[in-house]
Amino acid sequence: MSHRVRLIWRLDPRIAAPARAAPALPAALIHADLDQAPGSHLIPHPLQGIRVLDLTRVLAGPVCGRTLAAHGADVLWITSPSLPALPLLDIDTSRGKRTTQLDLNATKDREQLSYLIHDSDVFLQAYHPGGLANKGFGVEDAARARPGIVYASLTAYDWDGPWKERRGFDSLVQTATGFNVAEAEAYAAFTGAEFEPPRPLPMQALDHAAGYLLAFGIQAALCKTITEGGSWEVRVSLAAVAQWIAFGEGRPLPPRSMDDEELSRIVVEIPVISAQGEPQKAMKAIRHSAVLSATPVQEGEAPMRLDSHPPQWLPRM
Repeated sequence: MSHRVRLIWRLDPRIAAPARAAPALPAALIHADLDQAPGSHLIPHPLQGIRVLDLTRVLAGPVCGRTLAAHGADVLWITSPSLPALPLLDIDTSRGKRTTQLDLNATKDREQLSYLIHDSDVFLQAYHPGGLANKGFGVEDAARARPGIVYASLTAYDWDGPWKERRGFDSLVQTATGFNVAEAEAYAAFTGAEFEPPRPLPMQALDHAAGYLLAFGIQAALCKTITEGGSWEVRVSLAAVAQWIAFGEGRPLPPRSMDDEELSRIVVEIPVISAQGEPQKAMKAIRHSAVLSATPVQEGEAPMRLDSHPPQWLPRM
């Protein structure tokens, strides 16, 4: 049965590549300061001067925003005050970002988001399908408000087919695509043990991979705005990422812990932005994977709260 499920997902033409970029609207001029163009000796980080609105939660989208911030982007992470915080995740995925909150059910906060879009370069969102379009912040709306914008979207089951409007998250997509069944089979084959009922992976592999693919797609689309002009849309689905990972070839990795000698070489200490009057804190985290000699990544600080900053842009560097 597991082979049949995986084959269906593999052959279904509606399952697209893990990341793809397509023009959102006919070509339009992009605002660009040529003195600060990529490759300029004045820029210490590749995305310096790029403004990113990050309207995502939990893992995949926030990992994308964190990656863009590491390469110098001004990432403003906007969450809803009506949704619960996830402190153990938020403290890690907020690294290098500024955090603020807007209630998009309130007219005043929608107006503030509209104001921010006019001066943004990237709009990153992971709302349920149609959720932001219903509030006036769909891809066409953003491209009209800010010609030359890159609009990046994350969804569970792609944009076509009978499941396109379904909500989902990593563990559900693992199950729907046969991913965790394949992992259970691989584990039994590797250990020689009897096959056990599948269960979700102990870490959200699809979320992390989707976040990095989103960041890759956004940077490719930013290059397109410079070389070709126009507004661009980047799409990533967890289902396509599951297909990309599960149907490749891979070898099992040994178990890890923070005491592992190899792991200790890639751990960094990140300062945590504490509330006024509270003692300064720090956390240990895995450093960013990119190692660049001329434009190194920046680890940044980690805001302690999701409303640590006002909803406004920093001056462009």
